[in-house]
Amino acid sequence: MTSLTAQTAAAVPTPAPQLAQEPRVARALAWLERNADWVTDQHIRITETPAPPFEEAQRGLLLKKLLEETGMKCRSDELGNVVCERGGAGRGRRDAKDVVLLSAHLDTVFPRETNVRVRKERGRLLAPGISDNSSGLAALVAVARAVQEAKIRTRGTIVFAANVGEEGEGNLRGMRKLVETYRGRLRAVIAVDGASSEHITNMGLASRRIEAAVEGPGGHSWADFGLPNPIHALGRGIARFVKVKVPESPRTSFNVGLIEGGTSVNSIPHHATIKVDLRSESDAELDRLENILREAMQTGIEEEMAAARERGAIHGGEDNLKLKVSVIGARPGGELPADSFLLEAVRSADRYVGQRSRLERSSTDANIPLSQGIPAIALGSGGQGGAAHSLNEWYDPSGREIGLKRILLTLLAAAGVEE
Repeated sequence: MTSLTAQTAAAVPTPAPQLAQEPRVARALAWLERNADWVTDQHIRITETPAPPFEEAQRGLLLKKLLEETGMKCRSDELGNVVCERGGAGRGRRDAKDVVLLSAHLDTVFPRETNVRVRKERGRLLAPGISDNSSGLAALVAVARAVQEAKIRTRGTIVFAANVGEEGEGNLRGMRKLVETYRGRLRAVIAVDGASSEHITNMGLASRRIEAAVEGPGGHSWADFGLPNPIHALGRGIARFVKVKVPESPRTSFNVGLIEGGTSVNSIPHHATIKVDLRSESDAELDRLENILREAMQTGIEEEMAAARERGAIHGGEDNLKLKVSVIGARPGGELPADSFLLEAVRSADRYVGQRSRLERSSTDANIPLSQGIPAIALGSGGQGGAAHSLNEWYDPSGREIGLKRILLTLLAAAGVEE
């Protein structure tokens, strides 16, 4: 096979059929075919190792162990990302310093007390987080093991990473750190997220997470009846906000996902909060939604204060409600150009494994590099999954090897392969 130059590696990736004929790549593909059951075993181990939001350390240690067992040296950075560098074979040329990042996120949306024991039912594996994103982490380990077992030499450096902070209020902090670390060297980023391999996420969906907090005097539900109630105020605001009309194009959504507050059923709470997720294909639409949300919350405060005045329950400024609205997370959008070498690489891999993929816009770790003009995509790990972010989440490993081969071939096309 003819060695790739740095220019052609970035502009014209080697087609997947040609890559697959290279003896070492063929061995890696065969390894993935033979070891699908082993990958499923690791998948179960990963799923049963909890990784609640901001508490990914235990799972991170497992991923570090599994990746180090391939023969690579790995480290954990200050945020908890597990990072393994596999140096390029460019012999000091610039392309050896270029980095292709293959990453999967460690965290789940589930609190620590969640039962994550895997059950098997009619060929499916069931457990919270089994698809999003234990399947991606299992794929990360599998591809790293296949590359190492086959002793493939790539022109560019490959970084295998298990990153923190993709879900919820993690605000993509793990990927932000990885992009910062390798800034100026990143040729491409491939995020592995979820199961199905029948899509290519080439567009990053922008989102904002908003917290609205209300403080009040608090009191007894009987003795102090009539005082302004922070939960009532938020409820009034929510009722107004959810009537907002959102366009079908650009596609836009909102979700009041969390309500907290109060100390007991017979106490008027002194504090309450809501957290709201806003998403849109348009930054302007996000701005509009955020403004409407802020106005709705302020109106809810005013209506609750007016009701308290009518009851004669307000005696001074200390009884007023106070509103604070904060942006607690912001994911930037971005889009991979239609003529990108990375998109060409994954489509070539699709043709090789015998499938056609649709292009999708979604909110993933790929948002960060895409927003900075770095070629990036998110791919599924293979197999099928469903009911993500629920206690009924499931994964079917049938055909897993198709997704794994697709990831491997895309990775190698982006990094370039040496004889």
